Amino acid sequence: MSTAPVQLSKFLSFVLRHRPDSIGLMMDSHGWVQVDELISKGNASGISFDRLDLMHIVETSEKKRFSISEDRQYIRAAQGHSVAVKLGIPSQEPPSVLYHGTAMQFEQRILSDGIKPQSRQQVHLSSDEETAFQVGQRHGKPVVLQIKARDMQKSGFEFFMADNGVWLTDYVPPEFLIPGSSSTADSATTSKQPKPSR
Repeated sequence: MSTAPVQLSKFLSFVLRHRPDSIGLMMDSHGWVQVDELISKGNASGISFDRLDLMHIVETSEKKRFSISEDRQYIRAAQGHSVAVKLGIPSQEPPSVLYHGTAMQFEQRILSDGIKPQSRQQVHLSSDEETAFQVGQRHGKPVVLQIKARDMQKSGFEFFMADNGVWLTDYVPPEFLIPGSSSTADSATTSKQPKPSR
């Protein structure tokens, strides 16, 4: 019997973002692993799935967490790695403003120290306020900070867009942050249907 989709998605996120070694999997420097090897070693670890199950997760996930190579022989997490990888995606010009969702209790520290990657390789930013609000809800009462992304780029910072639309950068200094407002985020989510978080 195949593993439930939600459980399989969580397993894939854990292995492809954080601990490929937990099932004896070798990941290349760009985060790719062989699909057949992932299936084989995943099944050996007690997670039952086949190629059809795997492709179903990749193709139907609203959050688009995983990327498949053109020949469909390799898979990797789109972003969110805590292991050192080089995604090999080109830098891009960001929108004038990007958004970062967090909890209110962290806001003052972020405004003082900037946004750091913490356990991840890079900082994750959203292109819209609603998605950032959903991200902030994971950590407590949410607040959405604005990032002057275009000004950052003009100052020499690089931005990258992951396959699933999440914007990535190495660090956001405090001088490029605009204090957030939970009420602004609240009004945004009441006027529009919330988008899935990433």
